[in-house]
Amino acid sequence: MPKKNATVRLIHYLVGLFIAFLALVIILALAVPIGFYGMAMYLSPTLPSIQEIKKANLEMPLQIYSRDDKLIGQYGNRLSLPVTFEEIPEGLTNAFLAAEDASFFQHSGISIKGLGRAVTEVVTDDEGQTGGSTITMQVAKNYFLTPERTLNRKLTELFVARKMEDELTKNEILTLYVNKIYLGEGAYGIRAAAKKYYSKSLESLTVAEMAMLAGLPKAPSKYNPVANPERALIRRNWIIKRMHELGYIDQAQYDEAINSPVGLNLYQEKLDVNMPYLAEMARYALVNRYGDQVVNGGWRVRLTVNSQAQQDAEAAILKGLIAYDHRHGWRGAEANDEPLENFNRYGSMYPAKVTTVNSRSFEALMQSGETVTVNWSGMSWAKKFISADRFGNLPSNASQIVSEKDIVRLIKTDNDNWQLAQIPDVQGSLVSLDPETGALNALVGGFDFKYSKFNRALQGWRQPGSTIKPLIYTSALEKGYRPDSIVSDRPIQVGDWQPKNSDERFLGDITLRRGLYLSRNLVSIRLLQAVGTSDTRDLLDQFGLDKEKLPTTLSLALGTGQATPLQMATAYATFANGGHRVQPYFIEQIYNYDNELLFQANPQQACALCFNEQLEARNQKLIEDAQTRAEQEANGEQTDETINEEDTNEEDAVENDQEAQSNELTDTSNDDANNSDVIIYDANPLTDRLQAPVVQYVTATQAPRILKPRVAYDMADILRDVVQRGTAVRARALGREDIGGKTGTTNEAKDAWFAGFHPTNATVVWMGFDQPSTLGRREYGGVAALPVWMDFMKAQLEDVPFEWVSLDNKSKSKKQSQRIIEMNDNGVVSTNASDEDDSETTANQPVKTRTQQRKPPEPEEEPEAQSTSSRSNSSATNSNDSVPQNPLTVTPAQRMPAMPE
Repeated sequence: MPKKNATVRLIHYLVGLFIAFLALVIILALAVPIGFYGMAMYLSPTLPSIQEIKKANLEMPLQIYSRDDKLIGQYGNRLSLPVTFEEIPEGLTNAFLAAEDASFFQHSGISIKGLGRAVTEVVTDDEGQTGGSTITMQVAKNYFLTPERTLNRKLTELFVARKMEDELTKNEILTLYVNKIYLGEGAYGIRAAAKKYYSKSLESLTVAEMAMLAGLPKAPSKYNPVANPERALIRRNWIIKRMHELGYIDQAQYDEAINSPVGLNLYQEKLDVNMPYLAEMARYALVNRYGDQVVNGGWRVRLTVNSQAQQDAEAAILKGLIAYDHRHGWRGAEANDEPLENFNRYGSMYPAKVTTVNSRSFEALMQSGETVTVNWSGMSWAKKFISADRFGNLPSNASQIVSEKDIVRLIKTDNDNWQLAQIPDVQGSLVSLDPETGALNALVGGFDFKYSKFNRALQGWRQPGSTIKPLIYTSALEKGYRPDSIVSDRPIQVGDWQPKNSDERFLGDITLRRGLYLSRNLVSIRLLQAVGTSDTRDLLDQFGLDKEKLPTTLSLALGTGQATPLQMATAYATFANGGHRVQPYFIEQIYNYDNELLFQANPQQACALCFNEQLEARNQKLIEDAQTRAEQEANGEQTDETINEEDTNEEDAVENDQEAQSNELTDTSNDDANNSDVIIYDANPLTDRLQAPVVQYVTATQAPRILKPRVAYDMADILRDVVQRGTAVRARALGREDIGGKTGTTNEAKDAWFAGFHPTNATVVWMGFDQPSTLGRREYGGVAALPVWMDFMKAQLEDVPFEWVSLDNKSKSKKQSQRIIEMNDNGVVSTNASDEDDSETTANQPVKTRTQQRKPPEPEEEPEAQSTSSRSNSSATNSNDSVPQNPLTVTPAQRMPAMPE
């Protein structure tokens, strides 16, 4: 009996235990979904809509083009070229499934088997581990979450994955995955990666290449075939093996793929012409206006500068700097017995190591491995430099100049010989503007951008010297003086100051005209004294100079203030166009990746009436020219642009110093795009460049007149005399009577200037040391700067017929008083306009702004004019590289971005 009772008690105990276990199971079964949905209620308000991520955005580098459509600069290293599910090759889908989530089409977003496999692989240290996250979970992490490894983030990832599975199809989830995943080398998504690593479109990839790309999401840096080819090959072969095991490829495909080399064919866009000063100006202006995301927005920016004019300007500056060096002597080798690879090439100056020194020549080893010979004619200039005013005797043999193992610079001459050179200590800059519109024709910021990124044309505040005198004289003409007015050139004393003329002679009473073309200091001072410094500074402010950097004393007449070459070019453009103040600009058009116009400059014109009268005919000719080019290309004929491209120096094209030279691709629409709102982009290199539609101009507005027509004409005529019989008589060698200008030299010849113009071109040249010091006793503006101006203008005026400043007021414009406004982010705070202004003409007055420190303006959001081109930075990514999330939207601007300063 006791035994029976014990059995009953055991049975009761076991039944009770089973019931308790069953209750626990039921409670847990209810708790998990209740907890899961509780978490869902907690997280849902903080998460964006799943539908919002269905639109895949483009990311491509910012490209800068010259006016003649030469690629001159590229910034940004992110590539993202969205695809649709139908565009994904089946083999590539299978490769990613084998590598990341073989049961993707079976599970509901979370794979218990995958999590278990991940734990096992971590314990066994399997090199080919797939990880525990499903593709859905990876999409959830990449689009919504941060890469932090916390329990809360993992639980959120599970919830979002389930939510995505409920709202999206498997095809949509996979498409989001292959468009978002980071695959190294700045490539986001499979199309960008195929182009980056193999220079191929998706359908052209081999099985081995597909497996290589599929191996990258796990750790883009660890398995990168560029940085770690051996490790990348191991992972690729593991994926190929998995594809074979899963039945995705047969034995023959497996054998071919497993034996394939890494086989990279990295794609890199090459510049047509390297123009880094201009490219950096454009990048700076756009980033300053729109933010850092613009560099990956896929924009194509066309500047006002023709590539040939820019090359002419750079060649002229380099020639002038070398000529100065030759006048002042050889400073010696850069180094001796150091590795040649430690020295950079600057422009056309190549580093070389001297190997043999003969009596009248030497041999040198180039970085390319070539040995070249420098004959006596290429080094005989190299007298010893002592100071800016002293140099030694001319050398008699090569050993007086170089020694074995010296590191020197060589340049190639026009007759294909080599010449000894040296990196110049002196610097120079050049700015050329179109006087009619203010469009930048050319700009050189210094000897070489890689050597010094400081842009002296925009940022170099220097004393303008005598180049300011025409502006002073203009103030007198505005007050009633005439070119034949008599002004004294006799000695003058103002307090303790006793100014002198540069030749220390006095010419007595002379005409105003003669005083300017002979650059008489005392005449300039007396005119300023008569007119008044206050009114003169106001006029100089309207010319484009900064009033706050101009002295209030009579020394202003001698150019003791500060100005940049750009400001002086702006001022002289007023003489060239008959008295109008044009605003410099350099960005002509901005296009998005689809070659759709976002912005087109519409500058105020010196003669808007002239422009508008020819507007219809101009636009029609642009259409006809485009049609002609299209027909020539269709017939296989070469256009002028094609011929010019073939003549481009490839070595110069590769030389760039941009942030990156990532490839850029242009899109082609796909009518079969699915409902994921994904635009299809072609990976063909032929579509990587700007292919803009025909430009059609719009009605122009009138630039403000700041000088009376007679005053502008008289001053232009006097400046023509400067060339014909004054301090710039050397320029008569150009054989033209339709040019004018003014030399400028500051005290101790620390700055040498020439500011000159033709009615079609206003160009200013400056030379000097970055740390102001004397150029030498005889380095006047007419010696150092004028030859540079002549070399540049000779090329620009070739085949240009005679033209001169007109006395007729073709624009029918009237001189307006200056209007000063103060602005902040809320708009105009206060205005100060002359009572003489007509209300109808106020809009055409020259505006000088005093702006408060402010952030770049936020782009306006107008749905009808928006263009999605880029995304702002975010930390949600599978690697350390951040992924932009918010599209860059921009309304086409009504005015060009401001010239950077």
